[in-house]
Amino acid sequence: MNNISVVGAQWGDEGKGKVVDLLTGFADVVVRFSGGANAGHTLVVAGQQVIVHLLPSGVIHREKTCVLGDGMVIDLSGLLEEMPQLEPLNLRPTPESLKISARAHLVLPYHRELDRLRESGRRAIGTTLRGIGPAYEDRAARRGCRVCDLLHPDRLRERLRCALEVANLRIQALGGQTMAFDPLEATLVAQAEQLRPFIVDTSLYLQRAMRANKRMLFEGAQGILLDIDHGTYPYVTSSTTLAGGACGGAGVGPHALGDVIGVTKAYVTRVGEGPFPSEAPEPEAEALRKAGHEFGATTGRPRRCGWLDLPALRYAARVAGMRYLALTKLDVLANFDRPTVCVAYQLDGQRIDSLPPDAEDLAKVEPVLQEVEGFGGDLRGVSDFQGLPAGARDFVAMIERETDLEVCLLSVGPQRDQTILRRAFR
Repeated sequence: MNNISVVGAQWGDEGKGKVVDLLTGFADVVVRFSGGANAGHTLVVAGQQVIVHLLPSGVIHREKTCVLGDGMVIDLSGLLEEMPQLEPLNLRPTPESLKISARAHLVLPYHRELDRLRESGRRAIGTTLRGIGPAYEDRAARRGCRVCDLLHPDRLRERLRCALEVANLRIQALGGQTMAFDPLEATLVAQAEQLRPFIVDTSLYLQRAMRANKRMLFEGAQGILLDIDHGTYPYVTSSTTLAGGACGGAGVGPHALGDVIGVTKAYVTRVGEGPFPSEAPEPEAEALRKAGHEFGATTGRPRRCGWLDLPALRYAARVAGMRYLALTKLDVLANFDRPTVCVAYQLDGQRIDSLPPDAEDLAKVEPVLQEVEGFGGDLRGVSDFQGLPAGARDFVAMIERETDLEVCLLSVGPQRDQTILRRAFR
């Protein structure tokens, strides 16, 4: 394989952090191309847990370069809080190891306040309250503030004043407390001085790196089913989560994306509102939640849990152009005598094999469930595919057959070495 793009194949929280961390060993540059601090990757290094929201998962590799791409929305306060947390591992980013796109947009305090006010209303969709949606709205309305504005205080002042005026009107209409301009500007100016050495034209940097034969790993956020265009709209994020989004979000051509690896759990979780066809009833959902430690890395909320959804997985593979699958948390299913899989849907009396475009129709479907052979026991010490129980191997084979994808990697525990590689990455 050459360059690699990694995306979530479900509703996020699939274990992309561990997969990217592992694959970073075969890359030179790791690029996040969309989203913001609504992402949350939990990494385990030398027995120590690290949670990153803005920084790419590859940040725990000292010799690699990490890039925050053009398509991201960046909360400077969150980023400056996140960077020092890596100091105990001697991994605090430097201008050589971290590049921040000058074209990325900023998430500002009024975006978070707007997010909070909306989610407290009647039409909540279950956001992370990180201000991501309002920031992308300002970008689309062409009133957003960008990272490059931090380098020019006069421009920043003018653009911030105009954006805040509109934001305060919206906050006031929602019954919130408006924000003062001077403290906000002063905070941004101070943050700009701290981050100035990291700000570059990342698209140009990536082009030069590829010409020097550096290998790229493009890291997506959230999951395909949360994509603004192809997800379960309106219960989606505010940006693209597809591998193709890396072209605009990183400023590279389609040829640069390489092979696309989709990450899927051996079951499914979802946070927030929206349809979830294979959602398990209690106490099955609670058993999955307990066995898989399913609580959000960003929100801390308990995740909704259900069984593997093959129609949704086939759909995600199609729209994202996946070639491979990375299957995570296979060890969790070892806790169940007869794991269940959703193999199709019934909608208005007809059997269908893919997601309907309308979220309301998806909410109406009845899952066609099929039990599979159990594979009890502790899988965490298994280091090769043939060492897995027959039931686990059959489960993987079924996924490959139903999705027409190769499962190139299996995670059987949270540690780096609790991974089975079925394809060489070099």
